Amino acid sequence: MATETISACTGSSLLQPISEIIDLPLDQVNFVVCQLFALLTAFWFRLYLHPSKTNPFIRHVVATLLGLYFALFCFGWYALHFLVQSGITYGIMILAGVEHIHKYCLVVALGYLSFCQITRVYVFDYGMYSADFTGPMMVITQKITSLAFEIHDGMARKEEQLTPNQKMLAIRRMPSLLEYFSYNCNFMGILAGPTCSYNDYIAFIEGSPSPRRHLRTEVEAGRRANHQRGRQADPSPNMVVARKLATSFLSLLVFLSVCKVFPVERNIDDHFIANTPFYAQVVFLYLSMLTTRPKYYFVWTLADAINNAAGFGFNGYDSDGSARWDLISNLRITNIELATSFKMFLDNWNIQTAHWLKRVCYERCPYNPTAATFLLSAMWHGAYPGYYLTFLTGIVVTLAARAVRHNIRPHFLGSPSHKLVYDIITWAGTQIAICYTVVPFVLLSVEPSLKFYRSWCFSVHIACVLIALALPVKPRHLRLKEQQRQTQAQQLGVSSHQDNHHHHHYSHHLQQQHHPQATDSNCIQKDKTS
Repeated sequence: MATETISACTGSSLLQPISEIIDLPLDQVNFVVCQLFALLTAFWFRLYLHPSKTNPFIRHVVATLLGLYFALFCFGWYALHFLVQSGITYGIMILAGVEHIHKYCLVVALGYLSFCQITRVYVFDYGMYSADFTGPMMVITQKITSLAFEIHDGMARKEEQLTPNQKMLAIRRMPSLLEYFSYNCNFMGILAGPTCSYNDYIAFIEGSPSPRRHLRTEVEAGRRANHQRGRQADPSPNMVVARKLATSFLSLLVFLSVCKVFPVERNIDDHFIANTPFYAQVVFLYLSMLTTRPKYYFVWTLADAINNAAGFGFNGYDSDGSARWDLISNLRITNIELATSFKMFLDNWNIQTAHWLKRVCYERCPYNPTAATFLLSAMWHGAYPGYYLTFLTGIVVTLAARAVRHNIRPHFLGSPSHKLVYDIITWAGTQIAICYTVVPFVLLSVEPSLKFYRSWCFSVHIACVLIALALPVKPRHLRLKEQQRQTQAQQLGVSSHQDNHHHHHYSHHLQQQHHPQATDSNCIQKDKTS
């Protein structure tokens, strides 16, 4: 298999003997080896190029050059697309006005990415589902568009027009060319991300606190306690990195050992469909899709460990004083596998991409933000038709899940036993809905995907449409207005209660001043009564 895929790999052939020995495609071997070297380099970067030992210029240059070298090793001359895409959009940021750069950069960056994805799929190799040069371009597209929107928020919009999150991420000055390429192409995230905000990355390079660290009052108390015990202000990430590496390679081991036992393609096998009871098909669907997730756990957890090893990702302290290294984490495995709602699954899967979609599209789209967000996500993922089938299905599943949560969930919150029953039922329903939705994402093509849906009689589609129609949910802007009114009413209620309390106390005080005899007689009367 490895020798058959050498022509599909455009990167270095130095590791071809290893690829043949372990019987894995050369591009995947190059990717894993580069990530392991990036991990070792990250430790060196944190220890010897710490902000206290060198200036930000050196850190930017080293991070950028190492990132470009890893990209060239993995993808060869295709890595030039990273520089072209970044260079064109930086020119737009410099030449175009800040009022419109977010629109221009979104169209150009997404258009360039789509062009590369279409040519890779339909010109070179349709079925190549491995490490490819458009993967890093997807992360770079996220960074380019996020940066453009944050510059627009910081330099073209008024402060009162921004949400609290937009105020925190807004950029008040144009980045230099070196800062821009360092942000897009640094060695820690060039191959597998995750994406991050520009302010967080610059704070890491310069050694200043991240603006998004969650340092609450009790967190500060824990931090002071740790400091009294002799801990440093910037804790060592070594234990966290070791734990994430263990999780990453355990995920890889699980994937390599069980992925062939439950192949997704069996869900559309004619013999399997004709001779397997439906309940067994449901169980096999769950197991087959469950075994596809560990490869994403491996890639994203390893990428997170690389960033943490370099000192990037520190997110303050918990209430018990333990350090948090989840600032740019991309997934929470436990929450994914135990998700009891479609939203809970999406909130913990590919977290940074979900944040990007929310900041760039969902919060800014005036009409049908859910549909627009899923459409943008499909365009960003690539040109395979299965992606669009998955995200179109995701729209109706999301609407149905939202309707169930708003209309049915409140009836089960009366007792813990009812809540437990609701959680078990919704867990099973969520896992089936996720697997049903994601099958086209794995099968890629239209005909196999429709064959699978036909074998299920489009049952989940039909059920979700009926639920969305039968259980109405208020539009998003009305829900936001209602939440704002409730918040204002609560604030007014608290203030009026405090005013009434102060008024009663003041009146009682005046009564005591003007009628001391009455007060004394009242006290005497109380003594007599007792």
